[in-house]
Amino acid sequence: MRRIRMTRHVRLGVKNLLLHKLRTFLTTLGVVFGVGSVVAMLAVGEGASKEALEQIRKLGSNNIIVTSVRAAEDEARATVHSHMSFYGLLYEDEQRVKESFAVVERTVPVKLIRKESRLGKRNLELRVVGTIPAWFRLVQRRVIAGRILLPRDMQDRTNAVVLTEYGARRLLATKNTIGQSLRIGGDYFEVVGIVKSENVQAGDIQTPDREVDAYIPINVARERFGDITVKRTAGSRMRERVELHQMIVQVRSIDDVEPVAAGIERMLTRFHKKQDYRLSVPLALLRQAEATKRTFNIVLGSIAGISLLVGGIGIMNIMLASVTERTREIGIRRAIGAKRRQIVGQFLIETVVLSTVGGLIGIGVGVFIPWLVTYFADMPTVVTLYSLLLSVGISMAVGVVFGLYPAVRAARLDPIVALRHE
Repeated sequence: MRRIRMTRHVRLGVKNLLLHKLRTFLTTLGVVFGVGSVVAMLAVGEGASKEALEQIRKLGSNNIIVTSVRAAEDEARATVHSHMSFYGLLYEDEQRVKESFAVVERTVPVKLIRKESRLGKRNLELRVVGTIPAWFRLVQRRVIAGRILLPRDMQDRTNAVVLTEYGARRLLATKNTIGQSLRIGGDYFEVVGIVKSENVQAGDIQTPDREVDAYIPINVARERFGDITVKRTAGSRMRERVELHQMIVQVRSIDDVEPVAAGIERMLTRFHKKQDYRLSVPLALLRQAEATKRTFNIVLGSIAGISLLVGGIGIMNIMLASVTERTREIGIRRAIGAKRRQIVGQFLIETVVLSTVGGLIGIGVGVFIPWLVTYFADMPTVVTLYSLLLSVGISMAVGVVFGLYPAVRAARLDPIVALRHE
């Protein structure tokens, strides 16, 4: 019985709204654009923040990246002719970290050397990355051909090299990839694999790999190229001695990342007289980005919510006008026994129908706008179920809130006064 009565009220409400099609359409537009702007703005914000968060996650939430940097006093003396600069991480630093923290899962030492490579008539300056096989567990990249470095490469001290896809295409464009003998510096290395690299920067932290990387065992890099590099600039030559250019530390749990990072910094401060290192914690950057994302979404949602507020005011305006126009109708209904709650229900149903229809159309508009942004601006957007449900819920709430006053006002009309209304 109650369902039948509700259906009748809905039909009556729709019929009354259709009596003034243009006015109903214009009122609905306010809700359409309000809901559409909420969905579209949240989609744009979600897409932008998701891309940034994905870049940070690629660095590893459980990782701590320690990088060698030239100290300020060394920078001041960088122009001195034939100056030897000694700075950065030591081989002993990696051993200390490994032995001092029980929650450290593994440490990966990294040695970086710029070397000219040649294969036949093709040459390319590569960034030689001397590291251990565990590198490919922390910096996971898809293997395109062959294999990655293996523990036996370290044990046998083999001249094995794994290239990135970019370097392989430049050097091996017309040749078979795996098994080629590549000259790096003054030594020959066998190409055993090719991996896909991603050069991504998130905040002040950059992924450890580059497009022109060539990975070799770290003990081979140390034997073949040593710890001293020579940098030549206009009119000067500077030599640098760096044992480890980078160290990636992986801890067992995310909860241990920040305490271990603080412990590593204290340890390095104790054994390094100058600030010749920098700690990067992707987890801290990830948390900061997530907090920024929440703030960004709140701001965008609030701005878009103003449009819904304007639409709600439009609904209240049309319903107040409708009450004035239908005063005599209300008087007749009250005279034949309609209760106040039935009058309130009738007008509320009309406002909810207005806002709900506008909300559903607005969702379509809100989904279409992000598609246009992605198609023409090549900008990622993400329409979430949360934003759709939120928009529909808000639009219905707007209908109830802004329709309540006109409905109550209609119910409070005196039947006798209403019947006399012309």
